[in-house]
Amino acid sequence: MAKGLAKNLRRPFAPENIYIIMAEKKTEEEKAAVKARKKAELDELKAQLEAEKDKYVRLYAEFDTYRRRTSEERLQLVKTASAETILGLLPILDDCEIALASLKDSTDSEAAKEGTNLIYNKLLTYLGTKGLKKIEAKGEPFDTEFHEAVTMFPAPSEDMKGKVIDVVQNGYLLGDRVLRYAKVVVGS
Repeated sequence: MAKGLAKNLRRPFAPENIYIIMAEKKTEEEKAAVKARKKAELDELKAQLEAEKDKYVRLYAEFDTYRRRTSEERLQLVKTASAETILGLLPILDDCEIALASLKDSTDSEAAKEGTNLIYNKLLTYLGTKGLKKIEAKGEPFDTEFHEAVTMFPAPSEDMKGKVIDVVQNGYLLGDRVLRYAKVVVGS
């Protein structure tokens, strides 16, 4: 600035030179104002970027929660559907047990006994792979979590009081949940 001024100006304080000095001073002020304006714009853009980043992180977390919840609901739906299917097969399992009990005492064909036993074992094995477990009740203490008392009968011995004397209908667990309570006779 000073070199250019000295070269072009023979009289530094001439009236026409004051306008040049003021114009140069004005441009420096304008440069500072532009710089301040750009800094303010940059700060504003940074704030907008942070706000958008926060929105993105929240949306991603919400979507992740939604995805996890829907997958759990889908899994629960499959479990419920399989529970209903297995519950529908339990009467067939009961009928097989009744058939085996009646064939045990009969003198009929050995093939009928083996065939019924084979069907029963296959059905029980298949349902076992799906998580079905029989509730063992006979001789166990009566527990309302697993047993449903059909009737009370005088206990044959003192140690059988409050215990299951006989099982009227077997109960089953599917995983850790009771699918059907065991219907039992309790000693009193």
